[in-house]
Amino acid sequence: MTAARISPIAYPAFRSLFAAQVFSLLAIGLMTVAMSLAAYRIGGTAAAGKILGFLLAVKMVAYVGVSPLAEALFAGRSRKRVMVGLDVARMLLLLPMAFATDTYQIAALALVFFAVSSGFTPLFQSVIPDVLPDEQTYSWALVWSRIAYTLESVLSPVIAAMVLQVVAGEFLFWAAAAAFVGSIAALLVTRFPAESGDRRKGPFLKRALRGLAIYRKTPRLRGLFLLNFALSLSMAWVLVNSVVLAGARLGDAEKHFPILMAFYGLGAAIGAVLVPRLIHSLEERRTMTTGAVLHAALGLVIVLPLGYAGYMALWVGFGLAASLVLTPGGLVIARSAGAGGRASVFAAQFSLSHAGWLVAYPLAGQLGARAGLEPALLILSGLTICVAALAVLVWPAADPLTREHDHPELAHDHPHLQETPAHGPARRHAHTFHIDDLHPDWSVSRPA
Repeated sequence: MTAARISPIAYPAFRSLFAAQVFSLLAIGLMTVAMSLAAYRIGGTAAAGKILGFLLAVKMVAYVGVSPLAEALFAGRSRKRVMVGLDVARMLLLLPMAFATDTYQIAALALVFFAVSSGFTPLFQSVIPDVLPDEQTYSWALVWSRIAYTLESVLSPVIAAMVLQVVAGEFLFWAAAAAFVGSIAALLVTRFPAESGDRRKGPFLKRALRGLAIYRKTPRLRGLFLLNFALSLSMAWVLVNSVVLAGARLGDAEKHFPILMAFYGLGAAIGAVLVPRLIHSLEERRTMTTGAVLHAALGLVIVLPLGYAGYMALWVGFGLAASLVLTPGGLVIARSAGAGGRASVFAAQFSLSHAGWLVAYPLAGQLGARAGLEPALLILSGLTICVAALAVLVWPAADPLTREHDHPELAHDHPHLQETPAHGPARRHAHTFHIDDLHPDWSVSRPA
């Protein structure tokens, strides 16, 4: 296979979509730094973690509650127009955040902002497999996508530090708004592929819950949820309490927090590049489990007497381990749903994964404030290992995509049996198995 065929950058639609993602994530990264500093200004060392945990919990409420509804609401509409409109809305919502001086003012604006984002992100994720020709190319696209996500902790803090040299911290919200202009421009020049299937069929509520139903009935997706939740428990400590640690242990939150998170992002980028090779040798299940356990194990290092370099190295490790869990998720979802149901499953993944963060963020903030920074991470790392062990039990080690199953209920000339010929009175055949209207029960299938 040539480099052009396996490199997603070779495809113009992916290049422009990737550019849109970079600008969008840069905007969200700058906003996250701005919210962290706002929490520190409002609450100081004593309460910043609790305030930021609350603000991030607001983000999770929006993500969990709105995403499946948004996917169903936008079904059948031009994906390009919807995504551009959502970007414009997010840009406008950032402007008044610079003038918010109270926790609840920021929280109210953030709630609307992240509700809009909950409609944008799953739709964006569902477009990527449609513009690429095969799974191998898509797996490398996930690497590029994960590297883009590290902009929140690499370029965003660096740019934030530069902006803070000339403006007050609250005006980082305006810098974030400016980044959305780039995302909008990139989307406008992208040629979007036509959608397959009519996602508007059926009642609204059924369509909204379709992805959740597929998720619930597919063992590998249940395992994916548990591994994401396992990671969120210890990773939430990093995202919530890094700003507190920068102030309490390193002496200056505004100076050291962006640097600390930049090293975290460096590790995340390294981990993302390693993922395709690890998947080739270990497959997704073992790669993701390794990442969750590694993240928890690194959390135990926090009790050692770490100097400045030690903290930076530890944050590199945290980022690397997180990428091993987060990068393969899109590939697992793409393998678990057909083209017609992919957007709804991405929406379900977005909602369910953030439900874990909804638990983890406040827990990390409260434990950090009540038990102390280091004991809180030890507790959360222990929980990560426990949930990862449960995920290993839920997600079967032998999990082939092609599975045999029977269709005695279908007529011989049914279109599905014409696509994949069946044999015998039970009309048995084998193909890539997805939960859908014709295949509502995973237990009736078995490895081919």
